[in-house]
Amino acid sequence: MIDRLGKQDRVVILTGAGISAESGIQTFRASDGLWENHRIEDVATPHAWQRDPGLVWGFYQGRRRQLLEVEPNPAHEALVELEQYLDEFLLVTQNVDDLHSRAGSMKLIHMHGELQKLRCETCGDVIVAMDEAHLQEEYVACLSCQDQRLRPHIVWFHEMPLRMREIDVTVADCDVFIAIGTSGHVYPAAGLLGIAQACGAHCIGVNLDPPQNVDLFDEFHQGKAGELLPELIQKWTRSA
Repeated sequence: MIDRLGKQDRVVILTGAGISAESGIQTFRASDGLWENHRIEDVATPHAWQRDPGLVWGFYQGRRRQLLEVEPNPAHEALVELEQYLDEFLLVTQNVDDLHSRAGSMKLIHMHGELQKLRCETCGDVIVAMDEAHLQEEYVACLSCQDQRLRPHIVWFHEMPLRMREIDVTVADCDVFIAIGTSGHVYPAAGLLGIAQACGAHCIGVNLDPPQNVDLFDEFHQGKAGELLPELIQKWTRSA
């Protein structure tokens, strides 16, 4: 087990739904294949958006409004402390909420997009759209090209995650890889653990339950991230 991190250690963090769930964000329930009573195929694919944009829009508007009701938890705040301690740090999140940003994380990549943003499929503009007028049931139009229907800036199933080349290169060069609140066995995120391991990084897992690939981690800490991370990061960053 790692006893202490040096300021020069290159650290990459991967966070998943578990860290947001502790703040009250609803997550996909694999047990019954439903996401807030919707099938994934009906609300989170490009085909669903083409087939029934009203359903998809209403679903994501509900998720976007939920952001106003939740706050970062101690796990988000602990990761900010770790970022401020280290010289080389990258936080990659699979989550589409803004809790990491609101906690103060700066070196951050949202590989699956961001709920607070909307994107124009015609001109490509991406805007932050969280005013009250943007959170209603009516579509939001593009101010640049007049397309009448912006889409959620979310990477749906069958779409390529964002900035993967940058993520892969950084993971391949890291000294320590830490997966938090994620099963770590669903691709492409699962591939990051494989890259880190193959390149000799020390791999740490923090999750409520052991994932299927728990044996791939050099160390695994079971429990709530909001309870474990503050203590772990305090230990890793303490003075020699």
